Amino acid sequence: MNEDPSESRNRRSFLDRFIQVLGGEPKDRGEIIEMLRDAQRRELFGSDALAMIEGVFMVGDMRVRDIMVPRSMMVVVEQDAPLEAILPLVIGSGHSRFPVIGESRDQVLGILLAKDFLRYCAEGEQGEFQINDILRPAVFIPESKRLNRLLKEFRSSQNHMAVVVDEYGGVSGLVTIEDVLEQIVGEIDDEHDLEEEINIRPHSEGRYTVQALTTIEEFNRYFESDFSDEEFDTIGGLVMNRLGHMPRCGESLQMADLHFKVLGADSRRVHLLQVVRQHEGQSV
Repeated sequence: MNEDPSESRNRRSFLDRFIQVLGGEPKDRGEIIEMLRDAQRRELFGSDALAMIEGVFMVGDMRVRDIMVPRSMMVVVEQDAPLEAILPLVIGSGHSRFPVIGESRDQVLGILLAKDFLRYCAEGEQGEFQINDILRPAVFIPESKRLNRLLKEFRSSQNHMAVVVDEYGGVSGLVTIEDVLEQIVGEIDDEHDLEEEINIRPHSEGRYTVQALTTIEEFNRYFESDFSDEEFDTIGGLVMNRLGHMPRCGESLQMADLHFKVLGADSRRVHLLQVVRQHEGQSV
């Protein structure tokens, strides 16, 4: 469908006025973000809108390995599991999609949709249950895929889950469209989410994603570090202090044997950090 020329002119006119109000055409993305923050301070739009706009920029820098659910935390269904064993798992977990595995988690055979399974339970003969009859194909993606590209693929293919594989073809985790959208709009909670948030998630090759609001006490306990919590309560506060300014996405620093990289931040605070143990030999 062709765009109405008047709509195109109006949109361009708005952009021209917006740039003029903010004082000139930006030269790079950093200037764009600063202009948007200035516009929010002038109350041209709200802080929630600014956070989402910055989230859109952020997903262009982040990769799948930064947000994926690690393989150890994947809720999976075994191919040869009987129906009576699968049913409580599907109902109790509250998830809508489940990787179906063979002999190990590296052998993902397909994806089981809860709606397909429950419909089968209601309509099918339980004695004749064959999971392959209702299995959907699995989508495999590399850890290094950027989130903006993944989101585009999710939208075009209508898939909502992908299995993440490492450079050797082993399964390292999974990622859903909800995981990507949360980087833009914030946490999307529902009645099935756990009350206790997981603040530290391990990934492959000694990499971890850490919520910036994780207390230093919890961080020290997990990483066996000894950062002081006398001045700051959270690891995000400590990182911000060491950098000496409000961090931007992509900024990094070294503390002890840990390498910190800012994965998510807006004009108000840090949201998400990547932590890498330097002595484990992986690149950062």
